[in-house]
Amino acid sequence: MKVKGTKRGKNIELLEEINIPDGTEVHMEVEIEQPLSEQERLTRLNQIFGAWKNQPDLDTIFSEIDTQRHAERGRAIETLDE
Repeated sequence: MKVKGTKRGKNIELLEEINIPDGTEVHMEVEIEQPLSEQERLTRLNQIFGAWKNQPDLDTIFSEIDTQRHAERGRAIETLDE
């Protein structure tokens, strides 16, 4: 089982629930995540760019989103001002 966590003092705060009883002895192997270099970040961003390319229904999807976003909602409310 592999889970991620964050060290806080002498405690490791897990990022997800694990199904073991409290007090269970566990053994850990610690891997420290290194921040991405500027080049690695750029490479990952470039992989994401164009992910929607060549999807024929994309214009239809965004048109529906725009229609829903600008749809009339509710009713007019009369004010007490005269």
